[in-house]
Amino acid sequence: MKTIELPETPRQLHHLLARRLGIGALLVGSLAGGLAYWVESYRVEQRTLERAITGVRHFESPAMQLAVGGEKGDGHSAISQLLTDEFVGIRVFASNAEMLFDVWRPLPETLKEFARQQRHPWPIPPNSHSKRIPVAGEELVQVILPMTTNDGRLVGYVEGISLVSQSALHERKLQTRGAALTATISVLAAALLLYPLMSGLLGRTVALSSRLLDANLSLLRSLGNAIAKRDADTDAHNYRVTCYAVTLAEAVGVDKETVTELVLGAFLHDVGKIGIPNQILLKPGRLTSEEFQVMQTHAVLGIEIVAGNPWLSGAEKTIRHHHERFDGKGYPDGLSGKAIPLAARIFALVDVFDALTSVRPYKPALSLDETLSIMEREAGQHFDPAIYAVFRQIAPMLYEQGQSRDHTQWILELKVMLERCFKMKTAPEGAVEFA
Repeated sequence: MKTIELPETPRQLHHLLARRLGIGALLVGSLAGGLAYWVESYRVEQRTLERAITGVRHFESPAMQLAVGGEKGDGHSAISQLLTDEFVGIRVFASNAEMLFDVWRPLPETLKEFARQQRHPWPIPPNSHSKRIPVAGEELVQVILPMTTNDGRLVGYVEGISLVSQSALHERKLQTRGAALTATISVLAAALLLYPLMSGLLGRTVALSSRLLDANLSLLRSLGNAIAKRDADTDAHNYRVTCYAVTLAEAVGVDKETVTELVLGAFLHDVGKIGIPNQILLKPGRLTSEEFQVMQTHAVLGIEIVAGNPWLSGAEKTIRHHHERFDGKGYPDGLSGKAIPLAARIFALVDVFDALTSVRPYKPALSLDETLSIMEREAGQHFDPAIYAVFRQIAPMLYEQGQSRDHTQWILELKVMLERCFKMKTAPEGAVEFA
């Protein structure tokens, strides 16, 4: 999945806003234009129908008289005189739908025959029926009204035929397109007017978010410095294991949220050692069982130190559970298997790896082969075997980095990782594969 980074410069911010606003304006403008096109089309067509219906109702009374009289033929000159260039035909039917007569202004026989062949329902009073009929680049509008006596008895039907010429249809299309274009231009103009305001608001939001992130990262560094004042080895260890953990998490393919939690938790995993007495924390040799029990409390002490800080809440999983074992024999809660948070399972591997490959007061650094030999035996016991399989593939690279980089280089590497992790907006491909 593709990752998206927040803009870093005002120019990138303006480009992002202009691109998003432009796409949004085009989409909204298209929708508004389409809606305006549909509404205007409906209005124009309704006006055409209304004119046709009005014309038919104008002829209703004389036509009804003719129908009641039962006259047939085509000598209805009074009706013929009422036909116009637009109102081109009248047909009168008896109540049984038998045609009594029809009158037309001069039209091609094909148009007349086409109109006569149209099938339609016979409306029940006081309803009417109307229909638009496209034909030969023009449009016929058929309107049928029932005719009744004063007492409501149905005596017949009158049908009016109106002709909408090609020029009238073209004018109707121009009106409709004009309305759609006006709506689209209005939306785009509004977007342009709003751009400076939205740009300013977005820039302010990004600046505030950036300052808040910087403040939180400063807090992270301050806690790290507090640990360093108690134990210099722990300080260097924090930088290495955090970088190792992020590299392993990305190789595993976990989601962005877990990577973020892992960054915070890995860097602060030993923050609880601030509360461990110096005679235990700084003892050069191995700890006694009683001293080790005191040392184990650093996991819970770490939770108490970061408690109440929402930004560090995700770090609690790693701080509390980084000494749990996959077989359930770890501390402080004795969790096992997938019950151990994913971030803690990832961190447990790199924490042991760094401990074995680094010089400690009670032991020398081990080689890569010696380290992997020990860790291989612990897969499925201390470590999640699925995560260890991924770790085994990148272990040579991590070992080479650990042997070749000094503390300053690790600080710079962690800075780069922090910037990358906290600007990712979507998860890497293959997210939560081992969740």
